[in-house]
Amino acid sequence: MGDEPGAERIVRRKLSDQVFERLHAMIGGELKPGDVLPSERDLMERFGVGRPAIREALQSLQNKGLITIAHGERSRVNVLSTDLAVEQMNEVARLLLSTEPSNLEYLKQARRLFETGVVGIAARSAEAEDVADLRALVAEQESHIGDAPAFVAVDMRFHVRIAALTGNPIIVTVSDAMLRWLFEYHHSLLHWSGNEDVTLAEHAAIVDLVEAHDVDGAVEAMRAHLDRSSALYVHRS
Repeated sequence: MGDEPGAERIVRRKLSDQVFERLHAMIGGELKPGDVLPSERDLMERFGVGRPAIREALQSLQNKGLITIAHGERSRVNVLSTDLAVEQMNEVARLLLSTEPSNLEYLKQARRLFETGVVGIAARSAEAEDVADLRALVAEQESHIGDAPAFVAVDMRFHVRIAALTGNPIIVTVSDAMLRWLFEYHHSLLHWSGNEDVTLAEHAAIVDLVEAHDVDGAVEAMRAHLDRSSALYVHRS
């Protein structure tokens, strides 16, 4: 009987969920990035369902970043990228960070592990042009002493530029995302006051070690830099 322990229950699923699965399969098969989806009327006829189920399924696809719904136009399949994938994580990440203080500490720990690994790769592969770009960023950052938001913005670009030396777009995207999440937790940005010279000196030392292809030295310098600057990111009360 259906109420007996272990009995398999038949769960009636929403029509929109079933339409979502069909459309999701189409996007992975017959529909390619940039293609337009069939009209709502065509989809209603194809799946034998009403307009509400079609619209709810399309909205779910848009919420996941798979399609774009434009008023008065047919829905279009998005071009998928690492940027898009991380963008879908942003709101969830911000919610996790804002509601549970311990998650900020986990993020800082993850960044430490991530960036020490990244700078090691950068130190092996850096070329003269890369080093010149990093030195230019250090100089630009120095020009913003006294302007905390601009100073921190260039700080982020410096670390993302190091990530770019890996040649891995996923690493670059993840680096940028983590830094943007952390940026929201500079406590009024006032903690940076008086730390600018130390930050600049540490950045310059990291560039020197990357230029010298000193992998161990670059990793240790990055670790020390992140350990020291970790206190600048605090949970908002």
